[in-house]
Amino acid sequence: MEAYWYWFCHELYLERVWARELLGHYGSPRAVFEAEEEDIKKHFPKKAVRYGDMLRRRREWEPEEAFAELQRKEIQFYSSKRPEFPSLLKRIPDSPLGLFVRGNLPREEALSVAVVGARRCSSYGRMASISFAGGLAEQGVQIVSGMAAGVDGYAHRGALDRGKATYAVLGCGVDVCYPRQNQDLYQAIPRSGGLISEYPPGTPPLSRLFPLRNRLISGLCQAILVVEARERSGSLITADLALEQGRDVFAVPGRVGDTLSEGCNRLISQGAFMALTPEGLLESLGVELPKKGTRGEKYKKSLESSELLVYSCLGLQAQHIEEICSRTGLSLLQTMKILVSLEVKGCVCEVRKNYYSREHVSSSKA
Repeated sequence: MEAYWYWFCHELYLERVWARELLGHYGSPRAVFEAEEEDIKKHFPKKAVRYGDMLRRRREWEPEEAFAELQRKEIQFYSSKRPEFPSLLKRIPDSPLGLFVRGNLPREEALSVAVVGARRCSSYGRMASISFAGGLAEQGVQIVSGMAAGVDGYAHRGALDRGKATYAVLGCGVDVCYPRQNQDLYQAIPRSGGLISEYPPGTPPLSRLFPLRNRLISGLCQAILVVEARERSGSLITADLALEQGRDVFAVPGRVGDTLSEGCNRLISQGAFMALTPEGLLESLGVELPKKGTRGEKYKKSLESSELLVYSCLGLQAQHIEEICSRTGLSLLQTMKILVSLEVKGCVCEVRKNYYSREHVSSSKA
């Protein structure tokens, strides 16, 4: 039966309302496939022209052969009737009828968190994405995003850098890499996680498909984290969908007046949870964390007093070296020497000339 579900989802992925009407009338994709043309025209007269196109393609379609060819391409198909189909997705409005997957689906027993945000993110957004995704992944959380440029890509990298699985929901076919600059992610993600789409192989990255796929990003997860977002942003659409689906919404706060933080700050003002650390996010979700020292505590044990003084003044938001001097009371030369030492130890990162932050992030580009 999966072969007929594959045909059905391949043929009607852009017409989900009509697809459900057909299923409601005929009962199964196979019954639709075998239905007489006149019978469908009789019951769906407004779709006569569209059905004529479908009929012509149906004559050349061999369901079992097409399904076998799909598997030879190492693309898995899961209809909504298969037991492996994600249970979280079954319960969302406008649930997909099927999924195409390269790699694996998220594990049902594990917590999943979506990390989304601006495509043209700042260095702050990059660091926050990698830090949160990596920190959550280390605690066994599955990271889900959209493999877009910016925050999405950095979130995937944050999980992969820790050797953990991550899952990308695409706005195109799983055999299409978009954007091209994330080719390395496209290759790496299926090795431990998966590339997921409701669109059949060969579907190009059309702009109208991305808002639709956002409901799947949030639908696969128990919570969503927005890292950076403008006042009008696709990430806010995903956050709205998450709320409609009953998911928890978290946002990383930013500076007042910062354009890229307007969306996140507004979400927080409207009741979204403020995300300050991965541990805090998990505690808000009721996850009990193992009692062990944080990375910062481990650093502190190995730092000299002057290094600890500078390190304690730093956070996720990058600071100019003169601001650090002002807060520590150290000279510019002393501060520069200490920052170099901390950078060598992997405690801090120079995100741009003379601006430093606490987290040491991967140099990978998304």
